[in-house]
Amino acid sequence: MKKVFITLTLLLLTGSPLFAHYLWIETNATGKSGKAQEIKVHFGEYTYGMIEEVAGDAFSNVNQFKLWVVAPDGTKTELETKAQKDHYLAYFTPKQAGRYTVLLNNNEIDVIDYTQYDFGIFKTHYHAVSSFTVGKADNDSSSMNPEGITVKRISAANDEVALQVLFKGVPMEGNELKIYISDLWSKTLTTDKEGIVRFKLPWKDTKYIVETTTKEEVPGTYKGEDYQFIWHCATYCIL
Repeated sequence: MKKVFITLTLLLLTGSPLFAHYLWIETNATGKSGKAQEIKVHFGEYTYGMIEEVAGDAFSNVNQFKLWVVAPDGTKTELETKAQKDHYLAYFTPKQAGRYTVLLNNNEIDVIDYTQYDFGIFKTHYHAVSSFTVGKADNDSSSMNPEGITVKRISAANDEVALQVLFKGVPMEGNELKIYISDLWSKTLTTDKEGIVRFKLPWKDTKYIVETTTKEEVPGTYKGEDYQFIWHCATYCIL
């Protein structure tokens, strides 16, 4: 009954659970040189406990993503994923010390018409980021989304997280960033003039999903369908 209520709430607020959903990457915060690192790609609404199954219609609409790992020296490796019940699974074996960035990009999503919900006709661009460290990590995470929004982790004190939001490589000032954990807890922050937010993690051993979005008011055509703007969504998962 609780899940039914949540689904109805999302429909009332957004017109579709797909629009409320996002893609995110999960991987352990630390790894070991020479040992395979497990990487998962999920789709849903983490704070509501809604994780879509790969075989479902919702996930099939956004499964044309590409996934990479960027090593501390800048080497970029595309990963092969395998479908599991409620996620796609990939592995990567690190060979050097430092911070590794896991990147997902999906700009291959059909145009959606939400004029009946006063939102318009738009194309969606999903982007997701996570990172893990091997040994000492004093480097920032990589930022590679020249066509949209991304979240970059900035080196900070041990008890603080610093994230920078960029759009097409330019820091976004005044953009909202939401932090989610399970059981409907969330917090909203706003980026400073350098596109940065800083915060502490109130609970240890907890999964945090960070989400930020923006509308690019540029019309276009995708697969023969006209759209009025592009809705960009980026996530960053902290484990």
